[in-house]
Amino acid sequence: MYIGVREIKITDNVSFLLLPITYSIVIGMAVYLSKHFKWVRDEESKIAEGIMAILLGDIISKLAISSGQSIYMIFNVGPALILQLFGDICTIIALPVALLLGFRREAVGMTSSICRDPNVAIIIDRYGISSPESRGVLFIYIVGTIIGALYMSFFASLCVSLLPLHPYAYAMASGVGSASMNAAGLVPLVNLYPSMATQLEAFAGCSNVLSSAFGIYMFIFISLPLTEKLYSWLAPILCKGHAVEFDGIIQDEDDGNNPFGLKMNNLPKIVTVFLIFSVIVAIGNAFGNHATFVDSLIGMLVIVGIAFIGLCVGEIIPFHIPSIILICIIGMIFAIPGVPTADFVAHYASQVDLTTICAAFLAYVGIAMGRDWGEFKKIGWRGILITLVVITGTYLGSAIIANVILVLSGSI
Repeated sequence: MYIGVREIKITDNVSFLLLPITYSIVIGMAVYLSKHFKWVRDEESKIAEGIMAILLGDIISKLAISSGQSIYMIFNVGPALILQLFGDICTIIALPVALLLGFRREAVGMTSSICRDPNVAIIIDRYGISSPESRGVLFIYIVGTIIGALYMSFFASLCVSLLPLHPYAYAMASGVGSASMNAAGLVPLVNLYPSMATQLEAFAGCSNVLSSAFGIYMFIFISLPLTEKLYSWLAPILCKGHAVEFDGIIQDEDDGNNPFGLKMNNLPKIVTVFLIFSVIVAIGNAFGNHATFVDSLIGMLVIVGIAFIGLCVGEIIPFHIPSIILICIIGMIFAIPGVPTADFVAHYASQVDLTTICAAFLAYVGIAMGRDWGEFKKIGWRGILITLVVITGTYLGSAIIANVILVLSGSI
């Protein structure tokens, strides 16, 4: 967070962004892989995995609060902004490509979404950090973080030149739930249509808020089940060739060696992790976003409080509901305007930037991934190709849907 965002300009319209989340995961992996940090080895990496399972809830909690804050806006911005979210499902066009390139269950994590923070959280929560699905989503997350903004900027410029879609549709399509990709996709539009800059920025910003706040529900209930179903149909047909071999051991999600798994007798450990993480994020937020430490800490306590409630409710209720969904519901309810808690929750949660939470979280991810670095290297150029197809699918799909709805509604 202290280093901040660094922009590397390639041309006037194309730039490459280096972000704190990139530094964090790379530094985390370097700490594990380096021989100079002997106090971070396999045992610590396993503990980092356990801590990650808890901290995933904080990311979901932050997004759920945004959902609650934005809920009335959904009914006012028109159908195009909402329906273009279905373009996110178009990442699934990369699934047959992944299978033909030799990936198996990794393809589910790679192609069920654009693999941003909430998608990573849900995949890890559902399949476990050591699963092939998590390996796939984390690889696309890393590659997308590194080259996503660069490719989005280039591809947006190309599409505007080649495809006769309205600039508003392209602006909405740039809201994929990533601030860097959102900005990168918007820059070429603003340069090409300077007289429409205000409208384009409004559409892009609103679309990105909706993708961040509500895309998670699209992913949970539509994209991921659809990818699983399509995988079950295509795998017997396309998986007859050479498969990419991975040596990593797939751990059971209920691995008893995980000292931070959510068990009621481990609540003191869980509370301790939440509190320490809150302090870390508050410090980073003060450095990177110039918010006060006190406001940042209160904001984090609100966010982790909602995550903690969701985790505990998931343990107490007699039937199984994934804790991710419970946190989403609780966080949204607490932040809906008019609810007694809304003003307090919304005010302090807004003091903490999502990037700061993700940067701190990804340090643990980097340390945990260090043990599987050899496995990630095997993904190589194939994973880069799939990343480009995934971004292409969601951007074009959203733009086409938005343009159709704008035409049908008479907005353009």
